[in-house]
Amino acid sequence: MTFDSETISIDDFEDVNDYLYRREMTDGLPVVPPTAERVERMLEGTSREPDEELGTIPPKYGVATVEKIAINAVMAGCESAYMPVLIAAVEAMTKEEFNLYGVNATTHPVAPMLVVNGPIVEEINLNYGYNVFGQGYRANATIGRTVRLLLVNLGGGTPGDMDRATHGHPGKYSFCIAENEKKNPWDPLHVQRGFGEDESAVTIMGVEAPHEINDHVNEKPAELLTIAADVFATVGNNNSHHTHGEICIVLGPEHADTIARNDWSREDVQWFLYDNARNELETLRTVGTTDNYTWHHRFEVENDDARIPLVETPEDVTVVVAGGAGKHSMALHSFGETRSVTVGIDEEV
Repeated sequence: MTFDSETISIDDFEDVNDYLYRREMTDGLPVVPPTAERVERMLEGTSREPDEELGTIPPKYGVATVEKIAINAVMAGCESAYMPVLIAAVEAMTKEEFNLYGVNATTHPVAPMLVVNGPIVEEINLNYGYNVFGQGYRANATIGRTVRLLLVNLGGGTPGDMDRATHGHPGKYSFCIAENEKKNPWDPLHVQRGFGEDESAVTIMGVEAPHEINDHVNEKPAELLTIAADVFATVGNNNSHHTHGEICIVLGPEHADTIARNDWSREDVQWFLYDNARNELETLRTVGTTDNYTWHHRFEVENDDARIPLVETPEDVTVVVAGGAGKHSMALHSFGETRSVTVGIDEEV
């Protein structure tokens, strides 16, 4: 097989890693040397042609070909079966509405998070249960890591250069989960967004690190979600003052069960958080968000007691069910100037 990418001859594992690290082509961790043989095996995971272009990765605007994805997937430690997820993820994050330029270059601590749904989750053993945001599963770790390597190697997202994140967060190494569809009392995320239950899809969101919602006491949806709303409603996050943001709540299965067995729908969750995850206009004015940012384009009110939602509509609250046992959920604020995107996964090889 002939490749478009440049080839070099370095035999030693440590020397390869030193070469790539010095050229700022890694995430700082050791990588698997992307030899021609390994890249060929990775490409066996897709029927797409190696030179097919899927989009460009800003701010450097390198072209994301199937071959380039395979090279970075090798470096990250992927199996070839992960290629359909990676191809869909690249197609999703290069959509205009996701605003990958902003996500990859901002000072904000944002990272692309992947949520995978459908049959492929079991096929490649993606974690959706205990420790879903943590370590332990090759598919989650290496798929998420490949996305980061693409942002570095094709997008130029080197810290301090084109990646200007003031602090970043650990999800910038890897940020990939699956939804716990077995414990989801409602339609899974990809079905909500128009796909069939027997189809696979990936949703990409530009979000901050997860923040815990701890409630071991309440057995009523409104009480539980009041705590969640309080976690979301702070004036320091981008959703408090940007115009196009979304928020995401990742409900632990026990919290989801508490809500659903009280006959609350997913839409009820969205409406409750829209109505209650709010800040008073007077508070927003005190910290200057109404003057310095774009909040005032959303809601034209003057009453200081008015409570301003974090998002424009209830549909901007994304509800995901994931995790293991335990009365915990997670709140994720977004970059603010980004929209989540869901793309179908083509599993044909």
